[in-house]
Amino acid sequence: MSGFTPLQEGYLQGFMDGMNVPFLGKTAEGQYTGDPAQATVYGTEVEDLCKEETIKYEQNGLDCWDSMLKADEEGVFASGGDVFRFKFYGMFHVAPAQDSYMCRMRIAGGLLNTLQFRAIADMATDWGGGYADVTTRNNFQIREIVPGNVTKVFQKLTEVGLTSKGSGADNIRNITASPTTGFDKDELIDVMPYAKAMHHYILNNRDMYGLPRKFNISFDSGGAVSVCADTNDIGFYACKVEDNQDGLEPGVYFRVQLCGITGHKQFASDCGVLLTPEQMIPFAAALIRVFVENGDRTNRKKARLKYLVDDWGVQKLLDETEKKLATPLFYYPLEKCTVSIPKVKHGHIGVHKQADGNNYVGVVVPVGRMDPAEMHKLADLVDKYGKSEIRLTVWQNLIVPHISDADLPKFLEELAAIGYTHKNTEVSGGLIACTGNTGCKFAQANTKGQSMILGKYLDEKVELDSPVNIHLTGCPHSCAQHYIGDIGMQGVKVKNEAGESVEGYNIVLGGGTDDDQFVAQEVFKQVAFENIPPLVENLLNAYKEKRKDESETFAHFTRRHTPEEIQALVK
Repeated sequence: MSGFTPLQEGYLQGFMDGMNVPFLGKTAEGQYTGDPAQATVYGTEVEDLCKEETIKYEQNGLDCWDSMLKADEEGVFASGGDVFRFKFYGMFHVAPAQDSYMCRMRIAGGLLNTLQFRAIADMATDWGGGYADVTTRNNFQIREIVPGNVTKVFQKLTEVGLTSKGSGADNIRNITASPTTGFDKDELIDVMPYAKAMHHYILNNRDMYGLPRKFNISFDSGGAVSVCADTNDIGFYACKVEDNQDGLEPGVYFRVQLCGITGHKQFASDCGVLLTPEQMIPFAAALIRVFVENGDRTNRKKARLKYLVDDWGVQKLLDETEKKLATPLFYYPLEKCTVSIPKVKHGHIGVHKQADGNNYVGVVVPVGRMDPAEMHKLADLVDKYGKSEIRLTVWQNLIVPHISDADLPKFLEELAAIGYTHKNTEVSGGLIACTGNTGCKFAQANTKGQSMILGKYLDEKVELDSPVNIHLTGCPHSCAQHYIGDIGMQGVKVKNEAGESVEGYNIVLGGGTDDDQFVAQEVFKQVAFENIPPLVENLLNAYKEKRKDESETFAHFTRRHTPEEIQALVK
């Protein structure tokens, strides 16, 4: 190499060394290893990856748009690994329950305008099954989408300012927020800007996709209406720090709760960290990246954040998160913070005062299912009496804010005329149901259909003076979060007296969340659905007759009785 300077010789030697290196193995995060046989995904060798991780390794789910277009052009369903990858665009092939796609949207904080609301109604009519479902993550689903219409739905969503990208598979699900934030007279801070900021951060950072498993984030404003933030992987709870001797500036901060996963009977718990509002998004992003890099990619049953924390402990998770932040984490005792006021049971239903003196109305949507024609009529009312704004809730209903005192009577009258109620003491107002076996291959019962039957029966038979939540979920995945309901039901197959297999439920009682946090206890096992309406009727009547006084809630009533005592009450 005579004639070259030492620096030039170094560059040339490096080039020649590179020419002698064999083809490099590539990791899913875009890095290369020195040996193709040792290609890894965040340290896990490719041969050890589970099926879904192998699919993502072969092609990132975000890169399947051409496949979606091709499938639509040919009028066929996704095949092979694309069945999983299409979920990265929120498109689920839900066969055999329905030989069609379900589209799950992303609606940050559940905030919609009437243009978007009407567009969802139109998509449900034109390309779906003629209905739209409000979900327990304050967003919408459209079902019964056939090949040829999949990309049309996605494109229409983007045209009206919505999306479904990253709403399925191993991604961060829809960001939830207190549904009354911004106008709740009791809240500490408006959290909608932070829910939106988190939403857009995810959409614009590719490494926020393809986690080891799904991930949930929620923001609680400290107001009166629950968003069930403690059921999330990260729950941000607004709190207040008063004058103190610790040198901390008084004001509004956020507590951090981690590892809520109620399908596993676990609520999120406070981790000791106190954040300013501006620190929340960087903290969440850093923690998610730690999860991405260290979560289990070999066993789907051990891939949620909970299991990383079970292995590491909370402190190691926080230490690793801190390494990715520009400033150290600040720890502060929970008892030195003023936390939110007690949540109002069914504060998401009925007429309530806003901070500005106007009113919001919580509208009952039985089990979240909406008819497109009624959606258009409701949008007309919202434009006429509100400010063209609709809020979805995690309770499968919706809220119409900004209605003046003068307009309220007329709004309620016209709301009833199109078939909706705002009353919170009707059983149907507290019904929550997952999709059930008419649209989900895992479900063991027709939860939506049977919840409607149950609600109609109880509304006719029982007069309530305080609200009760009834959650019906079709399988152990607990999409309807039955463990936090006053009455929770999980679908199972049951043998009837004739020895036939029929749909039924295991029943748990006394669940709660937030300041009334409690995992419901199982009281009745394998009850055929035909026997459930009279059983629940007897149960509610026993509660009304045997409670200590009218202030005792159904949940507290059941918690002070053993399962055997409750069984005796309804016999």
